[in-house]
Amino acid sequence: MSQLLRNGLSRRALLKVGLASAAVGGIAWARPSDLGEKNHNAFFQSLSDMLHMNDISIPSLVIDKSIMARNIHTLSGHLKDRFDYRIVAKSLPSIEMLKWVMAQANTNKLMVFHQPFLSAITQEIQQADILMGKPMPISAVRAFYKNHTATKTGFNPQQQLQWLLDSTQRLKQYERFATAHSTPLNINIELDVGLHRGGISSDNELIAMLELIENSPYLILSGFMGYEPHIGKVPGDPIKHRDEAMAVYQHYLDLAELYLKRSVQGLTLNAAGSPTYQFYNQGNPADWPMNELSAGSCLVKPTDFDLPTLMDHEPAAFIASPVLKVLDETQIPGVSGLGKVMAMWNQNWEKTFFAYGGYWKAQPVSPKGLTLNPVYGRSSNQEMYNGSESIELKQDDYIFLRPTQSEAVLLEFGDILVYENGQINERWPVLKG
Repeated sequence: MSQLLRNGLSRRALLKVGLASAAVGGIAWARPSDLGEKNHNAFFQSLSDMLHMNDISIPSLVIDKSIMARNIHTLSGHLKDRFDYRIVAKSLPSIEMLKWVMAQANTNKLMVFHQPFLSAITQEIQQADILMGKPMPISAVRAFYKNHTATKTGFNPQQQLQWLLDSTQRLKQYERFATAHSTPLNINIELDVGLHRGGISSDNELIAMLELIENSPYLILSGFMGYEPHIGKVPGDPIKHRDEAMAVYQHYLDLAELYLKRSVQGLTLNAAGSPTYQFYNQGNPADWPMNELSAGSCLVKPTDFDLPTLMDHEPAAFIASPVLKVLDETQIPGVSGLGKVMAMWNQNWEKTFFAYGGYWKAQPVSPKGLTLNPVYGRSSNQEMYNGSESIELKQDDYIFLRPTQSEAVLLEFGDILVYENGQINERWPVLKG
């Protein structure tokens, strides 16, 4: 059932429509132009034909493997042996996808954010070098080691797994676990370099954590992480914000070396993400405090990553949603004639298309000109899209959407359909949990 039928018409939306109706007679020149295109372009038509040939009848997530390969090549070209590359697994949540990306990018480094994913990856990708991407509750540590002991895989946590920690309080929990189980734990310290989402933010706390690690027979300092996605989003010059973030990072590394009386340069020094990794193309890599960069979403490029820093990456992930119903007009329940008034104001609200599924974090992209109705509401069962008379979508055709993000959306459709050279020859199961 749509949001409209549950909650009734939005008074604000009705007011907007009323104002639009008045504008029809007064300022007809301001009427929005026809944004609709008759059919899919050549790319989406080819994809549509292949989905029909494979009898795909439910909403599906499609990855264009050739485009994704180009994105990997683009990323590798920017890194140019300047930094190691660590794949962000939450953005590419499929074992088969991760294996393929690792081979294409020539890296075994992964960043993992979810304990069930960690357990699955360590069973299936036993050569992986894993850095956790966020501090995990101690119960997640217990769950991982219980599962790992039971499965007896070739993955060696003592050599291949780093736990990210952000406070002395959490570090003490890990130390008690490590001591009780005689289990060495590699500790990577999260630094607050300006994001202000936790992490070390004072010299005293860093020293306290280093002291606890140094005095424990089971804790090993394995590195530092300084995540800085804010630098391209906050007001001002991103280069200035980048330099400020890296200055904070360097300060904590200098402090650590002063306290430890040894270099930390051989440890894992992680930074960046898809939106920011290209900020470090300039200068000598030795000028930067980190030795590796992380990225994942830029390889499939959802809409949230349509950024100036990723202009040379291409969208590679699409949702295909079958069209269930096509109506020649838009009707709003309970308000007779409102749909016609809306269409008088905006011809892109003339026709109605109900699609299989919906309410995803995604935006319609093909055929062009489809929009969500501002009054009718959303539905995860049969999403309603409007378009102009120009759009000739028929029942059983597909509407294509681009996800706004990859980490959650790619998990919503079961096996990912892998499209390459006009064929769908693979299905990549997604991670569970």
